[in-house]
Amino acid sequence: MRIKCSHSLFLIVDLQKALLPVIDGSDQAVNEAIWLGSLAQTLDVPVWLTEQYPQGLGGTEPRLIEALPNARLWQKSHFGAHDETDFAEALAALERRQVVICGTEAHICVMQTALSLLEAGYEVYWLVEATASRRQDEAKLAMARVQAAGGVPVTADMVAYEWLERCDNERFKQAHRQFLKKRSARPLRFV
Repeated sequence: MRIKCSHSLFLIVDLQKALLPVIDGSDQAVNEAIWLGSLAQTLDVPVWLTEQYPQGLGGTEPRLIEALPNARLWQKSHFGAHDETDFAEALAALERRQVVICGTEAHICVMQTALSLLEAGYEVYWLVEATASRRQDEAKLAMARVQAAGGVPVTADMVAYEWLERCDNERFKQAHRQFLKKRSARPLRFV
């Protein structure tokens, strides 16, 4: 199963400003979400953001809002975003069956959203370097549980190159100049 640009949605779950200071690996999660979200927007892949209880956890991290001006923002009460009727209906209407997912906390809202999407027949791709929890062990267990249910762990580079598909067109050249060439060969910490 390859991830196709025209079939994808990039879903960033609850990267919220009051929650991030207690999240192990939050800076990397935000930076990777911004990088892939920015590429997604240039490739016309919809980007959706969710917020859980923003009155207590604050709104979405401002860097995400600034970097992803075309992202659609959803507020939710359920831990699993797909359990919200309006979210599920809007996603069905979008007719994109592949969801690249990341965010916090991995073992709560990201996992429950991923499991609900899998139950509904979507392909779920767990963006490992942009999904985190307060405790790294919980994030690892959440990824393992989603993987056992059919979700697929991926990196941002994997997704980017699958979305781009080939190197001999203007779309790739633009993405290479704007995103890929500037991407440093830095070590990533995976959950």
